[in-house]
Amino acid sequence: MNLDQERQTIRNELETLRANGARRQDLSLHACKRLFFDLGIRPSMATVRDLTQTGSASDIPKDIDHFWERIRNVSRLKVGAGAIPKALEDRAGELLGALFEEAVSHARATLDDEREEMRVQMAIADQRAREAEIRQQASEDAIKRSELRAEAGWERVRALEAELSSATTHGNAHQEGLQATVRRLDQENEALRQRLDTEFATNATLRDRIDALHVELRQSTEHYAQQIKDAVAEAERRVKPMLVELDSLRSMAATYQSGLRDASRKEFEFIQQIATAKARGDRLEAQLREQSDEVDALTKEVAVLRGRQGIDPAVAGLLCSLVEAGRLTDDELRAIGTAADGHVPLPLRCPKCEEGEPELSQVNHRFELQCPECDHSSGLGESRLEAVRRFQSSGSVTAPA
Repeated sequence: MNLDQERQTIRNELETLRANGARRQDLSLHACKRLFFDLGIRPSMATVRDLTQTGSASDIPKDIDHFWERIRNVSRLKVGAGAIPKALEDRAGELLGALFEEAVSHARATLDDEREEMRVQMAIADQRAREAEIRQQASEDAIKRSELRAEAGWERVRALEAELSSATTHGNAHQEGLQATVRRLDQENEALRQRLDTEFATNATLRDRIDALHVELRQSTEHYAQQIKDAVAEAERRVKPMLVELDSLRSMAATYQSGLRDASRKEFEFIQQIATAKARGDRLEAQLREQSDEVDALTKEVAVLRGRQGIDPAVAGLLCSLVEAGRLTDDELRAIGTAADGHVPLPLRCPKCEEGEPELSQVNHRFELQCPECDHSSGLGESRLEAVRRFQSSGSVTAPA
């Protein structure tokens, strides 16, 4: 017999004792005896509680202590009843007392451990109880919600039953209307069948008429085909001379096109000749302009030389130096006139802005020297010498813009 079977046997014995009216302490003592003597297991609060299924955390340790007290008393009696010397008896008593003290201390330690284990188990049991309460509350809430849903479902069922009864009533009325409609449609169908028979008879008459028309159409087609054939033959007879004339016109058109191509070629050649002549004329015109420029330059040189023939160059240079020195008056310049103009050099830069190149102009036989940059002018003078003197002098005027 294994340990589990022994434990089950002990439980059965305890149940028998409990049924016979045994107290809790007796049940605990019996469990301790069986555990200690039969199974060789030191009684503890957990094992005793597991077997007896009764007692609190404070009662079971008392029962275990009572069990050990009874064993100690029995052992003391057995030791005292023997015929052993007094010294051995005292020594045995001391050893038994020490053993008892060790057993008590060990039992207390075991009791503390079992108490701690019981506290843990009680905490776990409390936690499980709280979880069970929470689950119970959740179950009750779910039951309430289910009851509410069931009530709503019953309300929906009652509403659907009412709708079903209304729909049934409406369906009956609709069925009667459908039957009346079917009867009316049957009557209309019969009338349509009669009309269809009439139409069939009419169609047979029309079919005969169509056959007669087909025969007449075939005859007319043959007649028209013969007429078309005759017309085509007549048209061919009339078109042949036109085709001959068309061929002659085509040959004339070809001749005209060849002449037109020759005229175009000649026109192109003429245009090329004109272009060549124009290019030659452009070259001649360019040469003419170059020669005209050369002639103008030579004419200017001739005019300068002619102007210089009336006075000695040394005298002209002296007059120019006197004018530059400002030693000649206006009357003297008018008296000299244009005799020394051929020897008068023009200034290269404007004395006022020092950037512009003066330009000499002649209007009504009077001379004027003017700067194109700053509009500095000499004013109209009787000669080039006077214009140069006025242009370089500080008393010269500025031409109006």
